[in-house]
Amino acid sequence: MSTTNNHDKLWPSLPLEEWQETCDTLHMWSQIIGKIRLGLAPMVNHWWQVAFYITSRGFTTSPMPYNSRIFQIDFDFIDHSLEIYTDKGDRQSIKLEPKSVAQFYKEIMDALRSLGVSVSIWTTPVEVEDRTPFEQDTKHASYNPEYTQRFWRVLVQVDRVMKEFRSRFIGKVSPVHLFWGALDLAVTRFSGRRAPDHPGFPNVARYVMVEAYSHEVSSCGFWPGTGLGMPAFYAYAYPEPEGFKEYGIEPEEAYYNADWGEFILPYDAVRTAASPDEKILAFLQSTYEAAANLSKWDRATLERNSSKTG
Repeated sequence: MSTTNNHDKLWPSLPLEEWQETCDTLHMWSQIIGKIRLGLAPMVNHWWQVAFYITSRGFTTSPMPYNSRIFQIDFDFIDHSLEIYTDKGDRQSIKLEPKSVAQFYKEIMDALRSLGVSVSIWTTPVEVEDRTPFEQDTKHASYNPEYTQRFWRVLVQVDRVMKEFRSRFIGKVSPVHLFWGALDLAVTRFSGRRAPDHPGFPNVARYVMVEAYSHEVSSCGFWPGTGLGMPAFYAYAYPEPEGFKEYGIEPEEAYYNADWGEFILPYDAVRTAASPDEKILAFLQSTYEAAANLSKWDRATLERNSSKTG
């Protein structure tokens, strides 16, 4: 295999317009599974208990408690199936193929009941303008296996690089995890100081945002680009310090998006780079420094083997 072909396989093209309908459907499917996790997992700071994790085949809820038992739900983007596993050795499989959100919701609930798991969720989606309850949503019904697999393959690479970035910080830091609210893979660093109550975000209960941003953060991630029009990396600080948007960051393709209140690095600038890893790490590191330096974080204490304090 040529170097170019291998590069394209690791960092495939992911134009949003080519798979927008599939992306929207997958987003709603993931919210159903995420809300099952939300309903069963014990509360952890900043809602970390609700997120998914990248696997060698897709992404997973990881084990969830149900009474004295555990089970987990995995999206498999190689065989294109949703897999439910229990600690009793039982398993149910649902094929990922074109089907409505309403049908998917019925199939997953039927599958859980067949395994002896009874869970009730609030069926209204969050962080989106279309609030059609899952059981009534027949609009979103697309599934393109090529593009869902491409999306997962990008997540595999981003997860790997973001874990390298995470390892440089010894203060409080989140796992690298996939939030189903916006379908974004994220990692968040904390200064250790409390933050002012978050003012809220459209289509999300305010208490959710207050908990998520209870402490000062520098956060970054990757998402398919719904709302932006293209897949991209992002980085922001809360609260945003004065001068943040004007701070000099890397690489040159990155910019501050005033509408989103975030720095943005287009995915295409990364995937076409000679070294995608270096480009991502430059973006993550420079945007973190913008937040940490301007907000006067104790970097010498928070960073691993770092001599940078200002």
